Amino acid sequence: MHNIIKILYKISSKYAPSRNLSFGIVHIFKTLQLANSYGHISRSLLCKELDLGEGSIKTLIKHLKMHEMIVTNNSGTILTQKGKYILFELLSLIPAETFIPESSITLAKYNYSVRLKDSANLIGFGLEQRDEAIKLGAKGATTLLFSKGKFIIPGTDYDALNSEKVIRHILIQKLQPKDNDVIIIGSDDNNEIMAELASKSAALFTIRSHNDHKNF
Repeated sequence: MHNIIKILYKISSKYAPSRNLSFGIVHIFKTLQLANSYGHISRSLLCKELDLGEGSIKTLIKHLKMHEMIVTNNSGTILTQKGKYILFELLSLIPAETFIPESSITLAKYNYSVRLKDSANLIGFGLEQRDEAIKLGAKGATTLLFSKGKFIIPGTDYDALNSEKVIRHILIQKLQPKDNDVIIIGSDDNNEIMAELASKSAALFTIRSHNDHKNF
């Protein structure tokens, strides 16, 4: 997985003397997901789904093409075999995601959850994941550990969803978590897309931090 994350960072790096880029590895991840879901994608769809301007999308596509992740034709942008491989490797660690309603455990109006597979040992108290979401521009992120059917607040034995039956049902049904999995809920007051990107960015940050620590 180290090589996968390294490739994402190369794609999101600027090439002198270009300006600083307004997209990061989370935008690349979602672009690959969209291309896989739709078969082909247009620039207008990417602008809408990534909440980025046309110039940023043009640069993002250029960088993805330079790294042979996508090709473009009259129908739009499609994944290459390399792009599919990168995506499926990422999805092996982030296999499920879903919107959830506002509740006592969320931080804002719009909330999006992702499942990070078999990664509870990578979490401290969830502060790094929160900070990563804030850095992206979101309100923050809530991190939960799944253990023996409970959604535990890191550093405690407290079941955060003990009184949130609806949220528990949604997460169990949509994410299908297993013991030692991590649930990251990105939150934002103004934007559904930002909530989604926040949760995914925090998950990718967790994977990257583990790789850096292990010196892979």
